[in-house]
Amino acid sequence: MADVFWAGVLRDRDDLRCSQRYDFSRFGMEVMRATPRQADMIIVSGTVTKKMVPQIVRLYNQIPEPKYVIAMGACASGGGPFKEGYSVVSGIDKFLPVDIYIPGCPPTPQALLNGLIKLQEKVDKQSIRSVRWYQKGAEEAIPIPILGPDLIDPRDIPNFKELQAQALSQEEDTTQDV
Repeated sequence: MADVFWAGVLRDRDDLRCSQRYDFSRFGMEVMRATPRQADMIIVSGTVTKKMVPQIVRLYNQIPEPKYVIAMGACASGGGPFKEGYSVVSGIDKFLPVDIYIPGCPPTPQALLNGLIKLQEKVDKQSIRSVRWYQKGAEEAIPIPILGPDLIDPRDIPNFKELQAQALSQEEDTTQDV
């Protein structure tokens, strides 16, 4: 776990990760990359809005395998106190496969280090026979959500067409009865 791409960073957490007591370099994560193509992991922190989700999914798709996702804090995990807002997504896990959730509002540096240690333990337990990125066949990229009145997952479009066809057939049945 050498390289990290940090999305939605809170500046005070960025400063704390470099301090003496909570030093990331002890875990081999000293370099924070400016590009997702050199990262192994993405940390999503802070409130995630509907406008941000397509870009975060695009960044996730650019990270080479193996890739991991950490949802840091209550806002990234479940929307936090802003989840009732019209523009806030209630958790990044609805769009990306999250590996580790770090609790807190805001999460403490100890919680962040604990989450990173848990991720390292998860990586150590993985077998090359069971990981998704080493299986036969190409893994499909997560489709980028379509931004409209609400976020639409392109994988759900066939379901929408089926529901529309059902609604039209029910409407035709009611007009024939009259």
